Amino acid sequence: MPRKEFIYAGIIWTLLFAGMSFYWAAGGMLGVKSLGGEIYQMALDRDQDFVPIVWATGIIKLVGVLFLFILLREKDFKKLVKCASIICIVAGIFMILYGAMNFITISLAGLNILDFELGTFAMIWRLIFWEPFWMLGGLLYVLAAKKKKVHSEFSEER
Repeated sequence: MPRKEFIYAGIIWTLLFAGMSFYWAAGGMLGVKSLGGEIYQMALDRDQDFVPIVWATGIIKLVGVLFLFILLREKDFKKLVKCASIICIVAGIFMILYGAMNFITISLAGLNILDFELGTFAMIWRLIFWEPFWMLGGLLYVLAAKKKKVHSEFSEER
């Protein structure tokens, strides 16, 4: 059985993450500076080519909620749950790798090994919040999709 606590945590994580995208797409600016670089500049300029992309990212993030909800219906739709589990594991691994690779890249930029425009403020926020946030979400998706294995002395004796 999927671990319900991780499923619910994944749903909350995804709703928060999608909510941030919708807030920014609607013109909200709180927290945008923490992203830095081109993203921050496009948000400041209200780039009309960029705004639909931000709306789309929010919608794509919400799709994750659907797969997590499917994991809650294990008894009713076994094949669909298996498919959703695989999708959640793959998506989770992708999110972990994405956050880890960004963390490494930004760290290397902070050490002046790589050169790109991010700014100290955004660099700090990306390293202490955004990239770990991606990795946390990925971990939640993977753990939500894993089967719970119950090991006890009683089950081993039988």
